[in-house]
Amino acid sequence: MIYKILLGTYTRRISQGIYQIELDTAAETLNNLTLVTEENSPTYLAQSKEDFLYSVTSRDGQGGISSYDSQNKFLNAVTEDGASPCYVAVDEARQLVYGANYHKGELATYKIQPDGSLKAAATVFHDEPTGPHKNQDKAHTHYTDLSPDQRLVVCDLGTDRVYTYDVTETGAVEKVAVYLAEPGTGPRHLVFHPTKKIAYLFGELDSSVSVLTYDETDGSFTQKQKISTLPKDFAGENGGAAIRVSNDGRYLYASNRGHNSIAVFAIAEDGLTLERIQSISTEGDFPRDFALSPDNAYVVAANQNSDNLTLYRRDSQYGLLTMIQKDIFAPEAVCVYFC
Repeated sequence: MIYKILLGTYTRRISQGIYQIELDTAAETLNNLTLVTEENSPTYLAQSKEDFLYSVTSRDGQGGISSYDSQNKFLNAVTEDGASPCYVAVDEARQLVYGANYHKGELATYKIQPDGSLKAAATVFHDEPTGPHKNQDKAHTHYTDLSPDQRLVVCDLGTDRVYTYDVTETGAVEKVAVYLAEPGTGPRHLVFHPTKKIAYLFGELDSSVSVLTYDETDGSFTQKQKISTLPKDFAGENGGAAIRVSNDGRYLYASNRGHNSIAVFAIAEDGLTLERIQSISTEGDFPRDFALSPDNAYVVAANQNSDNLTLYRRDSQYGLLTMIQKDIFAPEAVCVYFC
């Protein structure tokens, strides 16, 4: 089996845009790195079922989202003054794209046009009080994606809040619930359990995973557990980054930038309790993102500062990772997307 992986990058030093690399499961290797398209700091990527590709972009001092067709031909870019978003997601049912803008504390929605291009729809800013951490100087929207019941869930690192919105077909949003995390958590990313009404929230600033129950009647979250992603003896600087759950809902994975590791957790049968069972090096510096292969047999981690990918074999029964390849060149990679 050959899996194709798209890599989103920064283009501050040596990267030129969006890359593709192949995972050969027979050989258990990553190879054939190629430049898909030149783009300015396409730091996050999402693809529709029609194979339209949407990426973060920065153009002429403006930030926004670029669209590409199935042949990676540029369609259009919707940009505005200021910094670029940091997260992109596709809503197939409503034919929308969502963007989270860290620097602006902004949630943006875009309508997908028949040819796959985008049109700006709505913008929402967060103005709630911020947390006590030095990085919580203002609202910092970091994630926006769909809940299992097709509401929009938004994490804001600056305000220590997770917002739930109802969304219309036109891209208009209405806030229906707000979860307030413990001060200084810094909500970054969130992932839902594949079969239960439970979400796992990664706190970037305190390197924690919070187990949250989700109430579909009103879109609210309630905390049940909070656990660190770091060993007790670690005393350095760290920032939580990516979080994933295995397809069977039995294991959770979270990357640490600073400790430069992936923490592996066993998920209790009821989904409400996590137990850390492994902490494995990413064999590089600043693992901003990683992803499980579609068959969940492999994990690919991207180390932003050391320009390398690391490949792990994943034990499906016990959830543990084994490093099988490292030092695969990938310039400034910060998003790993199996396509």
